[in-house]
Parts: sequence; structure tokens; C-alpha cells
Amino acid sequence: MRTIVHMSDLHFGRIEKRLLQPLIDTVARIAPHLIVVSGDLTQRARKRQFEQAREFLDALPAPRIVVPGNHDVPLYNVFARMLRPLANYRRYVSSELEPYFGDDEIAVLGINSARSLTFKNGRINREQLDRVRARLAQLPETITRIVVTHHPLDLPHGGDDDDLVGRAHLAMETFAECRIDLLLSGHLHHGEVGNTATRYRIEGYSALVVHAGTATSTRRRGEVNSFNVVRIDRPVVKVERWVWDAGASAFCAEPPKSFKFAGGAWHGEKKTG
Repeated sequence: MRTIVHMSDLHFGRIEKRLLQPLIDTVARIAPHLIVVSGDLTQRARKRQFEQAREFLDALPAPRIVVPGNHDVPLYNVFARMLRPLANYRRYVSSELEPYFGDDEIAVLGINSARSLTFKNGRINREQLDRVRARLAQLPETITRIVVTHHPLDLPHGGDDDDLVGRAHLAMETFAECRIDLLLSGHLHHGEVGNTATRYRIEGYSALVVHAGTATSTRRRGEVNSFNVVRIDRPVVKVERWVWDAGASAFCAEPPKSFKFAGGAWHGEKKTG
């Protein structure tokens, strides 16, 4: 079994500071095999915000997979936005924009969906999809394949289609070829789990979509701060949403949602444990 902590949209520069240490302590107690951070580490991509994000990441267990989000690209500095959009990200977070982690149970690949020419939306290009094929397509069927992006490839209930990552349909065709199992994303500040079968009618294929809320930001959009814990014991995946309880001053786990792989697709189970 593998345990992944999935958090997103930290937004250093606009955070709830009182949540930081409880979050760090909770993650340490969970003792995950991998931590995934799906973008928007900063609010405005400023040097000090990246320094704070780096300090936070260093306080978490390793290994980690981190990808940038649209807020990690400068907004007001036009020169930096167009010519060096992720310079501070590369300096303080990672020079690797397509990070990879693999062992004998899981393979996790990050994709950078942030772009200079759009302020909010993201995009995946064909070259990135070629690299997904090269990295993941030939893995054994026993390996659970996971792709991490900031911008979502599918939406929670009631979501706006404008929030989908650009070239989402093309990406899903590639992911079907590669038998990608899980898609981890953020951007919407909304925690939810579902599968891709409704939006993408690809015969014999669906992937689990795990959306993360904001772990630390004051920009909660009507939700509480939260992060996910994904427990993979193929053919079963269980996803727990850990939410901030202000009264207890702690992150607390909601009942897990359980999914089982069968017939080339992921299906929700009625019972969880």
C-alpha cells in the first residue's frame, strides 16, 4: 500500500498562518510515502512568498512532487511574466517542472500547466503528452499511474467548463492510451473526488479525479481549508479529505471514499473502511 498526501493552492502571501504548524504536524503523523503539491504555492510569485513556501516545503517529509500554478507566474511584472515566468519558482522550489516519482507500486508524473499568456487558465501541449507516453505507457499493469497538474482535467459538481485545462480532451485520449489511473489537481479551491466517465466517453476507460481544496489560504471560496490523503492498495483507492476544525485547532479526517478498479475503469464502492 502507498499513502500520498495531496495539498494545493497554498498561496503564500495570503495565508492563514495559524494553520501552518498543525498542517506540518498532521502530515508528519500520517507519514506518507509521497507528498504532492499541485500548484499555486504563492499569491503573486514574489521572492519573499517563494522563500516562505520553500521554508514550508522543507518542514514536510520527503519525497515530494510539486508543480507550479498560474499564481506562481508574475502578474504585474510584464517583463518577467513573458521572458522568465517561472524564474523564482525554479530558484526557490525546483528547477524540474515535470517531476517524477516511481517505485514498485506507483508512478507519479507532474505536468506544468501554467502559461505566460493567460492570467488564470492553463494548458497542456503535445510535447508534454509525448513525454507522458514515454514515461508511463510501458509500465507494468500492477503500477498505479498518477498525473499531477494544477489546472483540472475534469470538474467537480457544478464546475465551469472554462476552468478545464486547455487541450483537456486531447490529454485524456493520451491518458487513456497510457492507462492513467489518478488525476490530482487544484486551482478551484474545492475538494472533491469523482471519475472521468461522464465527461469523457472513452470506451473501457475512466480515471479517478481528485481535486484538492486550499490547504492554507484565506481564499477559501466558501469552503474550509483542507487537503487530501490518498491510500492506494490496488485495485482499491481510498481518498480522505482532511478539513480544518477551528474549534479543535486541528485538521480532522472526514470518512474516506473508496473506489475499485474493474473492467478498465474506477468505480465507487458503497462501503468504506
